[in-house]
Amino acid sequence: MKKLVLIPLSVLAVIAATLLLNSATLDNGTVASNCNYTYENGNTTPHQSYLPQLPSELYFCGEELPMDRDDVRESIDREIMTNTFWHNNTMLMYKRIGRYFSIIEPILKQYNVPNDIKYLCVAESSLSPTIKSPAGAVGLWQFIESTGKEMGLEINDEVDERYNIERSTHAACKFLLHAYEKLGSWQLVAASYNSGMTRVLKNIQNQRQNKYYDILWSEETSRYVYRIIALKLILENPQQYGYNLTDADRYKPYEVDTCYVDSIIDDWVDFCEAKGITYKQLKTLNPWLRQTYLHPKQGKPYKVLLPKKN
Repeated sequence: MKKLVLIPLSVLAVIAATLLLNSATLDNGTVASNCNYTYENGNTTPHQSYLPQLPSELYFCGEELPMDRDDVRESIDREIMTNTFWHNNTMLMYKRIGRYFSIIEPILKQYNVPNDIKYLCVAESSLSPTIKSPAGAVGLWQFIESTGKEMGLEINDEVDERYNIERSTHAACKFLLHAYEKLGSWQLVAASYNSGMTRVLKNIQNQRQNKYYDILWSEETSRYVYRIIALKLILENPQQYGYNLTDADRYKPYEVDTCYVDSIIDDWVDFCEAKGITYKQLKTLNPWLRQTYLHPKQGKPYKVLLPKKN
């Protein structure tokens, strides 16, 4: 039977101190590392991190950030670093904007909603069109069921238009414009998208302040607008933040044909076979179809996307 070897606490303390010296997490969330990596040729190179530089001026939806304030500078600094060094997610977002911004941008323009609002969508869903939150928020714009229905989206067992990029973007524009009518600031509108209109109005009343940067928010909402702005900076200027990415790295928009369905579909697989496509292709382009069948509402044709035939 082997004897249990006990390591004195003093020895453990030395080991722990050595590890902390070699890799320490700074207050701003970045890692300062003294570790050396040994390559096959025997050379060693220290692991180096850099701090992204803050712009001297920043705007969101045409509204200027007060960058002369320490709290504002430190808040945007935190979100820039967090997303700059979240490499896999940031690169995926950059790739996805090539596919989805071409759908979102014309709709924002149609409603006269500032183009910067598209980065709110990025912050909500990382541009993953089928994402669902633990709270039940769905799609690129992360609508919960009650709000989606209030904005005119059809949501039932067979159809969930929160997954429909075009329809949900129209709904988001209506929601955002309604919020802007009440709040008069796109920064407050963005905050309301996160915390809800009631909470924003209550904070304005209770704290007697009407600017996003002058109001004390919950932790999540206090970071939310800064995160949107940080994503805008990084995704519009990837090289400045250490990403060797170009427009050629973005996913291309799907090439599609459209058809309109206004009659009962007993089986979408049969429908796909008749069209010469797969059910997987149909669902990829139309994630809002939630069943293998469809009973359309009377008088409502459904726009269904199909892979473009060469």
